[in-house]
Amino acid sequence: MKYWYWFILVCSLTANAQFQLNGIVKDASNNKPLSFASIYTSTGINTISDVDGKFNIVSLHPFYEFTVSYIGYTKTTITTQKDKSFYSIALIQNTHTLNEVIIPNENPALGIIRKTIAQKEQNNPQKQLNTFEFKLYNTLVITANPDSINSKIDTIITSKNTIKTDSTNYKFKKTIQKQHLFQTEKVSLFQYKEGVVKETILGTKMAGLKQPIYEILGFKLQSFSIYDSNYELFETKYNSPIDNNALKEYKYQLLDSTNIQGRELYMIHFKRKKKIGGLEGVLYVDKSNYGIAKAIMRVRGVLDITGIHEFNYLPKEKIWFPSNKSFKIVKGNNDDDVKLLGGSIQFEGNTDKNFKSRKKQASDFIYLLSKSTHFDLTINQPIQIKKSAIALDIKKEAINRPDDFWNRYRKDSLDNRSRKTYSVLDSIAKKNQIELKITVGRRLINGFIPAGPIDIDLRKFFSFNNYEGFRIGLGGITNDHFSKTIKLEGYTAYGTKDGNFKYNLGIGTLLGETTNSWLGIAYTDDVREIASTIFSIDKRGFKIYDPRPLNISTFYNYKNWKAFIETKLIPKTESVWEIATTTIAPRFDYAFLVNGKSYSNYSMTTAMVSLRWNPFSDYMQTPSGRVEVEKRFPKFTFQFTKSIPHFIQNDFDFGKIDFKTEYEKQYLNGNRTTILFQTGYAFGQIPLTHLYSISPNNITKETILQRITFAGKNSFETMYYNEFFSSEYAYLQFKHGFHRITLFKKIKPSFVFVSRMAWGNLEHNERHSGLVYKTLNKGYFESGVELNQIYKGLGLVGFYRYGPNQLLKFEDNIAIKISYIFDLGF
Repeated sequence: MKYWYWFILVCSLTANAQFQLNGIVKDASNNKPLSFASIYTSTGINTISDVDGKFNIVSLHPFYEFTVSYIGYTKTTITTQKDKSFYSIALIQNTHTLNEVIIPNENPALGIIRKTIAQKEQNNPQKQLNTFEFKLYNTLVITANPDSINSKIDTIITSKNTIKTDSTNYKFKKTIQKQHLFQTEKVSLFQYKEGVVKETILGTKMAGLKQPIYEILGFKLQSFSIYDSNYELFETKYNSPIDNNALKEYKYQLLDSTNIQGRELYMIHFKRKKKIGGLEGVLYVDKSNYGIAKAIMRVRGVLDITGIHEFNYLPKEKIWFPSNKSFKIVKGNNDDDVKLLGGSIQFEGNTDKNFKSRKKQASDFIYLLSKSTHFDLTINQPIQIKKSAIALDIKKEAINRPDDFWNRYRKDSLDNRSRKTYSVLDSIAKKNQIELKITVGRRLINGFIPAGPIDIDLRKFFSFNNYEGFRIGLGGITNDHFSKTIKLEGYTAYGTKDGNFKYNLGIGTLLGETTNSWLGIAYTDDVREIASTIFSIDKRGFKIYDPRPLNISTFYNYKNWKAFIETKLIPKTESVWEIATTTIAPRFDYAFLVNGKSYSNYSMTTAMVSLRWNPFSDYMQTPSGRVEVEKRFPKFTFQFTKSIPHFIQNDFDFGKIDFKTEYEKQYLNGNRTTILFQTGYAFGQIPLTHLYSISPNNITKETILQRITFAGKNSFETMYYNEFFSSEYAYLQFKHGFHRITLFKKIKPSFVFVSRMAWGNLEHNERHSGLVYKTLNKGYFESGVELNQIYKGLGLVGFYRYGPNQLLKFEDNIAIKISYIFDLGF
C-alpha cells in the first residue's frame, strides 16, 4: 500500500506558527552535534534535538528565552533576539556532574530500562483498563517549508551556447507559500475491549477528491501502542526498545532528567548495537512507576522517519494514556533517482559516497506530516464493539460531512494555506480528472483498462502455449457505470494452432455490499492444463506473460455450467461456494479404465468450497467493500471438492481435499524469507486430468541451452512436463531473498536462494492408459539460485535436481531459466 503515498506525493503541516525558531546543539570542544539534547522554553514547551543535533520550536505564544541541557554538560539559557530565527548553541562539558551520575559498575540507563520492561504490564493501558473509548482528530499534509527553498531564477548556458532560465524553484516556492501539495483530515472513534482495538472513521475529507482513497486511510504510519513487542513505523516492524529481549539488541544512555505534568522523568536514548539501520530514539520514563510518558522513535535511511507519542497522566488509574501523536517523513540519503508511477523524485545522497553530487531541487524539501489529537476519553465504561474483526470501519456518511461537522471537531482552525489547499486542489483535480486517473490506475494494477461501463481484461489479449499456439482473445467485466448490483463478464479466444474458439459468459448479482457477496452463474467452453491444481479463491494477478504454459502440450477441453456464491461474510475470510456440471474431453491419447469400462470423454457434477483464512491480518471496511489493509502471516487456503452421485450427469464418484499455507518474514536489512507448503489428496474414481502434477516447468530437449525458457514463481524448474502424477502429494518451498546489490548504477540484481521438495503417491495406477509417467514415492528435490532484476526486470536463474529421482546424465539435472519481474515503479 505504500505506493498510494508515493502516488499523491508525485502528483502533487505544520501550520504557519506565529513564533518559530530552529537551531543546532554542539559540543563546544569538538564541534560535533549533540543528539537528543533537551530544549525547553519559559512558556512550558519541551522538545529535544534530533540525531543531527538540530531542533525546532513552534509556539502560538511569544517566548523570550529557552534553555538547553544535556547530561554531562553545563546547562545554558539563551535569550531570543528579534528577527533572529536560527541559533547555534555550544555546550561545555561538565565532568564533575557527569561523574556524579555514572555508576561505576553499570550503565544507569540499563537499570531504568530493566524496571521499565518489568513494569510494562502495570503501565500498559490495554492491560490495566477493561475498556476505553476516545475520539481522534488527524491531519495529514504533504508540503514543504517555503523558507528552505531558494527562489532565485538561475541562468543556464546550454550545449548550443544559448541562454535559458530555470525558474523551477521560484515557481515551486510561490506555490508552496500559498498551499500544501496534499491534505487530508479525519475524525475517528477508537474503542478497546477484551484485547480488541477498533477504529471507526466518523468523517474524512481529502483535498481534490470527492471520494477519498481508502488505502491512504488504512495506511499504518506508526504503532497504536508503545508497549507492543514490535514497534511499527511506515509499515515496517522493529523490535521494541522495551521488548523483553530488547537489552540484547539495543544500547541505552541516560541523557537527562525532566518533568511533564509535574512528574519527574528520565530521558533514555536507545540505539541498536549493530550499526546497520534500525530504530533509534528517546524514551521519557516516569521515575516513580517506570511508565512511558513520551516516546520519540526514528529511522534514518533512504527516508528519514520520525514518530512521536505523547501521553497524559491519569492519577486515579496511575498510568500514562496516549494524548497526541505525530509522524514525519523527509528525504534521507540515497544517490539514486527513485522513479515512481512515471514521475521521478530525487533523493539527496551523502557527499562522502562515490557519486556525482547535484544541486538540491525544490522537491528535495517536500515532507509528509501527520498529527493526531485524542479527546473525549472515557475509561472502564460499558461499551459494545460491533464487528470487532474489522480493525478499521469507514462509515458511508463519513465522506460527505458538512462544514459544521469539521468546525466542531477541528482542534485548531485551518490557517490560510490549509484553506487554500482545499479550494486549489479541488479545482486542479476537476481540471486534470485526477479521480478518473486514480480509477484507471487501480484497475490497471489488477490487469484491467476501463472503457466506459466495461473494464477490458488485459490478460485475455494474447498468450502462447504448445497446444493452442498463439491464443488471441478479448474479455472484460462490467463496472459501476453499468450497474452497482449486476455484473456481466466474459471472454472469447482463438487458438491459431488448434483452430478452435473458446469462450465464457457469466452474470452475477450483489447480495451484500459490505461483505462483497455475489451470486452468479456462468458457462465456459475452454481448455486447461491436465493435473493442474487451481484454488478457486486465488485471484490471478496481472502478468505481461505467463511463463509455464509456453511449452505445455497436454490439455483437456471442458464445457462447464456453474452456479456460485462469492463472499467475505465470515470474519477474516473470503470464500467461493460452487455447484458445477462439466463435460471433459482430453486433447491427447488417454483412456480412464474403471468398473470394466473405458472412458475417453466423461462428465462430472461437483460441489466445491474454496476458502482463504487470514487470521492475523487487519481488515478495513469501506462503503464499497472489505479490504485487507495489513497482511500478516501465516495465511491458510482450503478447498474441498466432491462429486454428487446420481445428479444430472456424473460418471464417477470422487473427492479432492487441497490445502496450502504461506508464510513470509521481512528483515530490517531488506532480506525476506518465504515458505510455501501445499498438499492435496484425491480419493475415489478420479481420472488423470484431475490428479496432481505439482507444476513442472522443464521441456524435454537434449541440451541445457535448448531447455532455456522462462522461470515460474513456484514451479519445479528441473521437473519435465508429464514426468510425475500423483493422487496425493505434499510440496514444500523455501525462499530467502537478499537485498539488492549495486554492481553498476543500472545493474542491481537481487539474489534469492530457493529449495523445493515434494513427495507423492498414485493409487490405482492401472486405471490410466495412454501416457508414460512415474510416481513420487521416493520424493523429489531441487535447489537453486535466482539472480533477479539484473537489468530492466530481466534476470537469470539456475536449478539442480538431486536425490532419489536424479537423472543419470549430469546435464539433464540442470535447468537454466530467464526470470522477469515487471516493475510499475511503486
